[in-house]
Amino acid sequence: MKKFLVLALLVVGFYATAQEKPYVILVSFDGFRHDYVAKYNPPNFKKFIEQGAQAEAIIPSFPSKTFPNHYAVVTGLNPGNHGLVDNSFYDRASNEFYGMRKKELVVDPQYYGGVPLWELAKINNMKSASFFWVGSELSDEKRRPDYYFPFDDTVDPRKRVQQVVDWLKLPAADRPHLITLYFSFPDHEGHNFGPNAIETQQAVLRADSLLGELMMGIKATRLPVNVVLISDHGMKELTVEEQTFIFVDELFNRKDRSIKLVNGGTQAHLYFDSKHKKDSVFTLLKKQEKNFTVLKKEEYPASWQYTHERVGDIMIVAHEGFYIREGTRERFLSSAKLGTKMGVHGYDPAVVRDMYGIFYAQGPNIKKGAKVAAFQNIHVYPLIAKILGLPLPVIDGKEEVLGGIYRK
Repeated sequence: MKKFLVLALLVVGFYATAQEKPYVILVSFDGFRHDYVAKYNPPNFKKFIEQGAQAEAIIPSFPSKTFPNHYAVVTGLNPGNHGLVDNSFYDRASNEFYGMRKKELVVDPQYYGGVPLWELAKINNMKSASFFWVGSELSDEKRRPDYYFPFDDTVDPRKRVQQVVDWLKLPAADRPHLITLYFSFPDHEGHNFGPNAIETQQAVLRADSLLGELMMGIKATRLPVNVVLISDHGMKELTVEEQTFIFVDELFNRKDRSIKLVNGGTQAHLYFDSKHKKDSVFTLLKKQEKNFTVLKKEEYPASWQYTHERVGDIMIVAHEGFYIREGTRERFLSSAKLGTKMGVHGYDPAVVRDMYGIFYAQGPNIKKGAKVAAFQNIHVYPLIAKILGLPLPVIDGKEEVLGGIYRK
């Protein structure tokens, strides 16, 4: 009987301790530019900011693309260090072309370096959950959150919000203390219509409505929940005109199969089997530089921290306002809706401010009214780890960058 009572007390103690631990919900609205709140006046975002902390902006890591930056946020590492160097790239080690839509590669652990926050939580016996995030659905269960869903963007956003609230209603022993939540808008609308379009405004207001629902659901749980809102990048408006595009097929011999091209629009990676071929193509491209810059790997800016073996041996880097396109000029002109607007991202954020995204935070461990300057997204990781009481692995992010908004 005595043994039973001791065990019961231990269980009760565990539940009480778990209840007292803070929670973090990390939410991403893809492509939410740094100025959208001021531009489109979403009421729930404004209320959230008034009751929490904010940064002037969040600065994406290079390149300002979706996969590299979502993974940078949850690993605290630059893309050149965590391995997802772009949305698409060639990997010599596996002889594969990684891409966002190649499911078998997206779940392959070999492409994902670092220690994501959910893996850090698992190592420290803390449960985590994810309703979509880059790297959250790996085939190795030791590297996945305890609860997760394979990416399917057709899932109703409101169901995603409800699932997050339902996770918070689980018994204490099963309840995740770290939850990630992802929405693909307003990125889609920004791409298709540009950041200044009514469709993008409507997408921002849609995001605002979901934020309102999420906060109401969290409030009802009465748990000490911290919410961190981020975006992976911003959006640059371009006009669909012939002169906007750099037709890469015109720059070198695309029939040469020894040259591997992975085009990301704002930059293109070129991979070579021989130094001679690399040097000859580099010389050829240099002579044609117009609206783009050609760089060898050893010339990439130090600020990019872009030395990983998966980055191109040469990169064609589009200047602001221009975009690299595959296919013939004639084919483009036969189908393009000239004069319409579109949106792009991927540029060096040190050069193009429109690449900046958002960072807002609110909760019992966040100082209300705190404001910080624009900062690189790798510094979100130490803040979340500190709130959750998790030890930091070796990362690029620094705890002191967001230390001023933390409250015990």
